[in-house]
Amino acid sequence: MDDIERAKVRVAELREELNHHNRLYHVLDSPEISYADYCSLMMELRGLEEEYPELITPESPTQRVGAAPVEAFGVVQHPVPLLSLANVFSSDELTAWHKRTTNLVPGREMDFVCELKMDGLAVALTYIDGRLATGATRGDGYRGEDITQNLKTIRSIPLAVPGDVPTRFEVRGEVFLSKAGFEKLNRERAEEGKPLFANPRNAAAGSLRQLDPQVTARRPLDIYIYGLGYAEGSRRMPDTHWETMEYLQSLGFKVSPYNSRAATIDDAEEYYRSWLERREGLDFEADGVVIKVNSLALQEELGTVGHDPRWAVAYKFPAVQATTRLLDIGVSVGRTGSLNPYAILEPVSVGGVTIRRAALHNEEDIRRKDIRIGDTVVVQRAGEVIPEVVKPVESKRTGAEREFEMPASCPVCGGEVLKPEGEVMTYCTNTSCPARVEEQLSHFASRGAMDIDGVGEKLAASLHRAGLLTSVADLYSLHRHRDELLRMEGMGEKSVQNILDAIEGSKERPLARVIFALGIRHVGQEVAETLADNYDSIDKLASASQEELVAIPAIGPKIAESIGAFFRQPANRDILERLKRAGVKLEGKAQPRGDLPLAGKEFLLTGRLETIPRNQAEARIKELGGSVGSSVTRKTTHLVVGADPGSKLQKARAQGDIEELNEEQFLKLIE
Repeated sequence: MDDIERAKVRVAELREELNHHNRLYHVLDSPEISYADYCSLMMELRGLEEEYPELITPESPTQRVGAAPVEAFGVVQHPVPLLSLANVFSSDELTAWHKRTTNLVPGREMDFVCELKMDGLAVALTYIDGRLATGATRGDGYRGEDITQNLKTIRSIPLAVPGDVPTRFEVRGEVFLSKAGFEKLNRERAEEGKPLFANPRNAAAGSLRQLDPQVTARRPLDIYIYGLGYAEGSRRMPDTHWETMEYLQSLGFKVSPYNSRAATIDDAEEYYRSWLERREGLDFEADGVVIKVNSLALQEELGTVGHDPRWAVAYKFPAVQATTRLLDIGVSVGRTGSLNPYAILEPVSVGGVTIRRAALHNEEDIRRKDIRIGDTVVVQRAGEVIPEVVKPVESKRTGAEREFEMPASCPVCGGEVLKPEGEVMTYCTNTSCPARVEEQLSHFASRGAMDIDGVGEKLAASLHRAGLLTSVADLYSLHRHRDELLRMEGMGEKSVQNILDAIEGSKERPLARVIFALGIRHVGQEVAETLADNYDSIDKLASASQEELVAIPAIGPKIAESIGAFFRQPANRDILERLKRAGVKLEGKAQPRGDLPLAGKEFLLTGRLETIPRNQAEARIKELGGSVGSSVTRKTTHLVVGADPGSKLQKARAQGDIEELNEEQFLKLIE
């Protein structure tokens, strides 16, 4: 297996694991791993995608900011994406961020605003003609949950703002529960015999996601506004973030009194250090400090990289640790059948939060850390949010501890499990495994796949457990179960009809979307588009030999093997037949490449393109009949060299027969 194939396999594993934890944290408010472990996985994925930009796909966790909205609420589109922040964990990392930022705008004066990073739930409040119109969660950064009625119950949010204000504007803030409010809420729940919230952040998130606003109103939620999303209208807005916050405060918005200006990055670090010593005295949870470039003009000029603004960074407080006993190791099952181990802990309070579970990424990670069932382990809340098992305390071993063994059969369905050679994950081979089916259903209906609005993770699980969905093909017979749908909690005539209409409309999705929706291992959106470019029907793709598939640029042996294995499964063939009978479009139009100007040419891109996004450049090459490779091979005919090229440049030059193009030459070629 060559480097690019190993990278593809690892990227697929990382994306599956990160998506799993994104859902746990952002949708279910039930994290299993530490923030540091999550960041480590994300940094590994970012590193691989930077080294192999051709592997970047729209569905990658690096291209998104969290998890999709819960289907129980309406959806609000964010006109300006509500992005997350990059994190630093040390003075050296902060210095490196500052150096990168100043290098992008050389010679420009730069000061900062420092804010405490609250551990709550980010929301966007839109005002039209001075009145609160909508309030939404961050969601996936582009679409959030419409929780307007719940937000209106928070007394610190003005329902209307007086004076000369923009015609339409959006403010952004963090909804939180004070420590005192959290303790009071948990005391009341204990008296009522209800389960306690694990921490203030979960309590705040759970309160805002109540379907009954009266429940939200009874909880002592608060908010600090931390920014202006956008403003439309004739009124001139301030030039700096600090002045903007002063203006919003004058309108009646609640702004944190702990905000501070910093003339230099050293002043910003001093702000961080002062709160590192004093944070226990705060009446709310804070997991770090946010440092923002003050000038709004510089913010716009700096822009974003991926889904992180370049002009701001979160400087996280160090983790809080404790020791507890590892009672057992459980195993959950993902969409592709991956068996994901997690730690079951003797409950322990870490930084005021009771921790019962933490993730253990895979069997090899458990072996590397030498973690054994029965061990006393060090547990850490990195960033004061998500728990992790750091290491065992070997000196406390009694000899009764036992090593973890991956189950010989699937813990959900009892089916056969398999660990492919060269991979770290073990998989359930049963495509009808209930755990796999529920994940497959939500993937099939997701945006980027069949885009069936209203069918999200929770509804898919409910429909499966009710016996209405046993495979993705059953979605297209749901109209026969209208009465059962209407009897389900939270479902009314309108919502049921909207879901049925969305299912009907999904039948016309392009072939590439269908291929992606099928959930074939290692087949992301980009690979699905490549396959649709080469095969004009699912039947032809299903009949393709592995040799034929490998001959397609960007399709390696691992992907080809996975495609072949998928279509050999009788259950998958049956699903395709049922989709065909239901009227789902399983045919497309393969690209007629022979007569196009770049036919027969394979391009490789390295470095950063300044005037055209990489995905657009690759799309244009394909439109003109060319193909895009992932590494230097005998098939490579052209190398497009952008700024800061990687090792591909040296490899291409060593080969000697590859035409090298700079960005200007490339643009002339594709024009």
